[in-house]
Amino acid sequence: MKKILGSSRAAIATTLFCLLLLWFHTMSLSMSWISRINNIIAATSSPTYTFNNNQETRVQIRTVASQQNHQLLPRGVLPMSYQFSCNRTYLRYDLCTIDGSTVLDPTTSTFFTMDPTSPVHVEKIRPYPRKYEDYIMGQIKELNLVSGPSSPQCTIRHESPAIVFSAGGYTGNLFHAFNDGLIPLFITASSFYPDGDFIIVVSEFHDWWQSKYAEILKVLSKHPIVALEKDNATHCFPSATLGLIAHGFMTIDPTLIPTSKTLMHFRDLLEKAYTQNPILPSPPLDPKPERRPRLVLTCRGNDVSSRRILNQDEVIQVMKEIGFDVIVFQPNRYTSLSEAYAMLNSSHVMVGVHGAALTHALFLRPRSVFMQVVPIGTEWAADAFYGRIAKGLNVNYLEYKIRVEESSLMEKYGKDNVLLKDPSAVQKKGWPTEIMDIYLKQQNVKLDLVRFRKSLKSAYLMAKKFMHKER
Repeated sequence: MKKILGSSRAAIATTLFCLLLLWFHTMSLSMSWISRINNIIAATSSPTYTFNNNQETRVQIRTVASQQNHQLLPRGVLPMSYQFSCNRTYLRYDLCTIDGSTVLDPTTSTFFTMDPTSPVHVEKIRPYPRKYEDYIMGQIKELNLVSGPSSPQCTIRHESPAIVFSAGGYTGNLFHAFNDGLIPLFITASSFYPDGDFIIVVSEFHDWWQSKYAEILKVLSKHPIVALEKDNATHCFPSATLGLIAHGFMTIDPTLIPTSKTLMHFRDLLEKAYTQNPILPSPPLDPKPERRPRLVLTCRGNDVSSRRILNQDEVIQVMKEIGFDVIVFQPNRYTSLSEAYAMLNSSHVMVGVHGAALTHALFLRPRSVFMQVVPIGTEWAADAFYGRIAKGLNVNYLEYKIRVEESSLMEKYGKDNVLLKDPSAVQKKGWPTEIMDIYLKQQNVKLDLVRFRKSLKSAYLMAKKFMHKER
């Protein structure tokens, strides 16, 4: 009996010892594989690499540059059984989708998927929708997607998919924060996750960015944001979308979204974000006909030396003479968007010189009035950037295009210089930095008060009509 018991104990011990050796061997292989992948990722600096380690394992590396013609397959149809696919065919952005479980290792900015039957496959993406602009894209952090026989262990498991993008680039500029970030995020979420159940994963995260746009981000997603640079725990997602879809400057094309969303739907989202805890109450509706329209004059800050109204005091006086109550709005990087929304959402007219501050026109109500003062040489940008906001939000839009005599550039270059007489001819071959800087960084305006008064009277009539309808 003792011999039998001793034999059983020995067999159990031997079995446990073998299992322990097997576990150590498996972990060693797994860590060796992950280490090898990390080395491969770090080494991929040219368009295409092929590593033949042995006859069984062939590692293929494809970078963004080598995948310009790689087509996005329908969701659920993946090339060579890979768990992800990337579309490089769009002008403004690249888009990669992971249709299955994925593990994010934020320390290496890598999304892993397991596929034991296929060779190791790596893709890279810079998830920022200005692909056509080499300078800024070169500053965007590159993320990795890896498919292979193993992946890191999961520390935090999420039940919702992820949308991954960069908050780098030009995001410090208000126009770009909306044009290259928040509006494309809205488009992407509406296209892939119309129920709004997704997790925002941000590369190049900044605390000030989250603080400034907190109300919008909370309405877009109910989940806490995952910031790559502030996290070292692995995260598991049921699927993920890397990159943001952009339709153009300040544009949402409903024909390209399954749910047919428009810029008006984005405006509805802003209303939801900024009216939950309003900072300022809307003014009471006064039925008296003598109530004056409220005009917000958006001005460049004191720290900005260009595109300022040199005779601003006289312009304000004319506005008051016509019949407006005038509010001077001089936003800066610390301006609360909640306060800006409350002010503009309760106003009837917004006036300002072309510049990023006019992005606040997104806060205007439909059928209110928006007048853009257009400096010499900025005609196309004025329409493409801010004219489209007015059209998309059903806002009455006026442009006051200054004449040569109203531009400070006349003193420096002379009124007969081609820069002033025919800006379109100068810009035919593009908008190089040296030309752009002349129009955007060297130019101020001194408005012709007689001529500008006529435009203000048109705005006043539109505003009074709007006020009549809001009673």
